Amino acid sequence: MELLKKIESNEAVIGVVGLGYVGLPLLMEFVEHGFKTIGFDIDKRKIDMLNAGKSYIKHIDENRIKGVMNSNLFISTTDFSQIKDVDCILICVPTPLTEHREPDMSYISGTAETLSKHIREGQLIVLESSTYPGTTEEVLKPILEKSGLKGDEDFWVAFSPEREDPNNPKFNTHNIPKVVGANTEYARQLSKTLYEKVIVEAVPVSSSKAAEATKLLENIFRSVNIALVNEMKVILERMDIDVWEVINAASTKPFGFMPFYPGPGLGGHCIPIDPFYLTWKAREYDINTRFIELAGEINTAMPYWVVQKVMDALNDRSKSLKGAKVLVLGAAYKKDIDDPRESPTFKLMEILNEKGALVDYNDPLIPELPEMRMYNVQGKSVDLTEENLAKYDCVLVSTDHSVYDWDFIVKHSQLVVDTRNATKDIIDNRDKIVKA
Repeated sequence: MELLKKIESNEAVIGVVGLGYVGLPLLMEFVEHGFKTIGFDIDKRKIDMLNAGKSYIKHIDENRIKGVMNSNLFISTTDFSQIKDVDCILICVPTPLTEHREPDMSYISGTAETLSKHIREGQLIVLESSTYPGTTEEVLKPILEKSGLKGDEDFWVAFSPEREDPNNPKFNTHNIPKVVGANTEYARQLSKTLYEKVIVEAVPVSSSKAAEATKLLENIFRSVNIALVNEMKVILERMDIDVWEVINAASTKPFGFMPFYPGPGLGGHCIPIDPFYLTWKAREYDINTRFIELAGEINTAMPYWVVQKVMDALNDRSKSLKGAKVLVLGAAYKKDIDDPRESPTFKLMEILNEKGALVDYNDPLIPELPEMRMYNVQGKSVDLTEENLAKYDCVLVSTDHSVYDWDFIVKHSQLVVDTRNATKDIIDNRDKIVKA
């Protein structure tokens, strides 16, 4: 009961492993609620920026970083030997897919191997990374036990899935309820008490598997519904019906309908990935996840459909895609953030390049394309000047950042292919716009 008392009295030291879009906001909540906290990351650049009071994530204000750094409650480090100095360890590392669309557990297993060298008795270790049911018990816990300590006897493990939505004006780390699952009553109690110290509500479930499945259901729900509206877009376009008008009209129903919106493909660190974690795990139980896989097929096909729309639009103007100059607007996976992970823009650029187009991009939030695991697309953001816009045969809207001046863009472009309905309010020059 000693650890529980330390948590209740704010005396527990918190360690957050992985200081990205999930780990950094979570860490700051603990510091701002009076907990001594240590942040761990293998990326020295992040550590150096934090120690200098700088933010490397757009929607996290630099003044907030400085406030945390000046609190004397926080240090950041690449030295994992300091794991022994913390009471609660929260693991926030990536869980991508391999090239064969199977779970890539290297970040979780690698982190667990490192932790096993430094953990001690009496610690709580919570995995936050989205993953398949069974990961906490079948992957994380056995590796941690290489330390010689026994899980749920000498240390406790739990799973609490992240629910971050970067730059959401209504919801943030503090006010999004947190699901917690563990396989012993004490570990559940520890986790629930810990998170309720900094988050509006902790929702306990019976096991780590149930918590892992909760996260997958949340994102599969979104994936399936996005696939539905993407398929509707293709059907209604053939019927000369505006899918955006139909969605807006359906949204007036006060019950039984929730609006989802089509796009050029799926993006982000969860929705394009998490469904395949369950699909992979289901094979172990001889179950085919046909519905989930069908949604994945539809969403994966959308970039190809968009490129076909670009080809058709150019063809209507007596131009070929091969040799055409195309400017893609937006490299982030959604509007007003600087996160390019799994962005459909990279697939669009890859397909366009393969078909012989000369492709550039603009994104005011991502001035240079980072190296991506699955794509070798490089370049720097092109300025949106009158002269630059005019020289492209097609401007393709992939991400509808709020800073874009759509009147200016349409006025000075030869052709705009819009995948986000960003140009819906444009009155003049509508003959230049093609919805995709």
